[in-house]
Amino acid sequence: MAFGITRAELNQWKEAVARGETAYLTHYWYDPRFPEVRTVTKVGNANLERLTDWCIAHGLNPKYIHNRPPFPHFDLMGWKQKDILAKENLLHHMDRFK
Repeated sequence: MAFGITRAELNQWKEAVARGETAYLTHYWYDPRFPEVRTVTKVGNANLERLTDWCIAHGLNPKYIHNRPPFPHFDLMGWKQKDILAKENLLHHMDRFK
């Protein structure tokens, strides 16, 4: 379940993903499979080729893309999430969700 974002933020992410842009949405998250993880960043792009290229460019395996039309995405968690947000200069995601 997602927490800590507004409906407007979610809709902006969906619109960007649908346009074929690579969009980032960080939110609080709880899943009992990952009890140590408090946040997740969903990196989405409706263009699967671009999303696959993004994964490869960041050393991630594209087989873990959640191909859920109309909003395919890759879930970033843990140290890789922090590393990629920093590389993409999305520090406000880290500041907001610590």
